[in-house]
Amino acid sequence: MSLDNKKKRALKSQAHHLKVIIQVGQHGVSESLVAETDNALNTHELIKVQIQSDDRDGRKAAAAELVAKTNAELVHKIGKIFVLYRQNKDAA
Repeated sequence: MSLDNKKKRALKSQAHHLKVIIQVGQHGVSESLVAETDNALNTHELIKVQIQSDDRDGRKAAAAELVAKTNAELVHKIGKIFVLYRQNKDAA
């Protein structure tokens, strides 16, 4: 599922007021973090994630890994914050 630009803009505006739900710390993307992110996506569909790393390439790699393991879409990223979206299968 790929999001078009119109849908991404709408999701970005919805995510603007959200608080960070998931934080990726020094241990990186662990299996428990993937499970927690998966649970948050099932509940909320649209979530904010913060990566604590100062390494830009490390943040990018962690975001890509989390997106791949949760089958989510990367809506937006800025600095250490990125927004993930995955449509709830039950709501569709």
